[in-house]
Amino acid sequence: MASENIREIVLDMLLAVEREEAYSHILVSQVLNRYAYLAARDRAFLKRLFEGTLERRIELDYRLDRIASLPVRKMKPLIRNLLRMSAYQIFYMDGVPDAAAVNEAVRLAGKRGFSGLKGFVNGTLRRMSSEKGAGGLPSEKEEPERFLSVAYSVPEWMVEHFRQSYSYEETKALLESFLKVRPVMIRFASGLSEKDREACIRDMERAGVTARRHFLVKNGWYLYGCEDIALLKGFSEGLFTVQDASSILAVAAAGIRPGDRVLDICAAPGGKTLLAAEYAGASGQVEARDISPARLEKLEENIARMRLSNVSVKVWDAAAPDAALRESADVVLADVPCSGLGVMGRKRDIKYRQTPESIRSLVKLQREILRQAADYVKPGGVLLYSTCTINRKENEEQVKWLCGEKGFTAENMEGFLPEGLPGADTAKEGRLQLLPHLHDTDGFFFARLKKPV
Repeated sequence: MASENIREIVLDMLLAVEREEAYSHILVSQVLNRYAYLAARDRAFLKRLFEGTLERRIELDYRLDRIASLPVRKMKPLIRNLLRMSAYQIFYMDGVPDAAAVNEAVRLAGKRGFSGLKGFVNGTLRRMSSEKGAGGLPSEKEEPERFLSVAYSVPEWMVEHFRQSYSYEETKALLESFLKVRPVMIRFASGLSEKDREACIRDMERAGVTARRHFLVKNGWYLYGCEDIALLKGFSEGLFTVQDASSILAVAAAGIRPGDRVLDICAAPGGKTLLAAEYAGASGQVEARDISPARLEKLEENIARMRLSNVSVKVWDAAAPDAALRESADVVLADVPCSGLGVMGRKRDIKYRQTPESIRSLVKLQREILRQAADYVKPGGVLLYSTCTINRKENEEQVKWLCGEKGFTAENMEGFLPEGLPGADTAKEGRLQLLPHLHDTDGFFFARLKKPV
């Protein structure tokens, strides 16, 4: 397929995100599956152009507004997204000649019914190409927070949000980390011998994949150059599964023992469920619940693939009470719906979807779920609370609220976590905020909370 058609596919994907509010990480997966016959180079181009344009949208709009004769917000949606993706090629894709990006944009404008705007598209992009070495960002000295917003493409309110907890330099490092490419991470099955793991890695290397062990997690490995993990030898045999180091560390902090009964109340996509089942062993039992039947079907596939016989699955709204489960679980995993500010590097549209108002509504939902989760824990049992966000109102303040509301105690979890963990002082107090630039993980929070006897 010609590269110009790939650009048109990307254009339609960007329009789907803007018009239909499609989720970018789901959309890109669906499109890559639909065009599985494309050459690897074309698939990589499609993925990078789509994700990069979306990720850098605030910066690209700022640059376009400085040059174009019409503000971005007043442009036709198709023209707006066409200029964004073309500007991304000019600024961030060295392998694409500027002239090619400009010419293909002009051609697409005409093809999609905007022949009258071909001159506007051409003039805007050519000027952008000629001026791209002249800076063009806000002054970091004079407008530091505006600079961070534009340079790292996050809304200004979000910059202010992070600045409430971190210094300027820490905030800058955090935002920069979200723009770095982080490959897929796998976790090898707990029972896999070192010899078998090494053999599995050699098979990956023969397939052109480079594996790098995570510096904190023994069984966690990053895979570089992996186009489709399901095609790797060992995946269908259940030797490994996809799971970020942050999620692995959270389950470890729960301290699940063989024979424990574990309840995972917001289980999908299921990484924690699978690891909890390995910890609980054949004598233990894990029940995985989620409100989404489709997501639980995927989890059931992974349970079968990992050959786990101690897991049951049930569709259930975590905010709804279930009297049958009262004080029945040794460990409850509560990875609640959250703002997702810690996974902006993987889900590039999150930062445009969330608002201070939407976060406030999430805090309310989280408390409804925690009220139920607390009732399911046995006296003396553990509630492992976690989110994939960086927000005190969803994290530390929720822990404080639960301890006051239900009498739980935040319990020292140092013994469950690896030595040398950066910024682990709070682990003594039963909570930990993981940060991408410090821990090489998603931005993730978890707390170990013990129920009174």
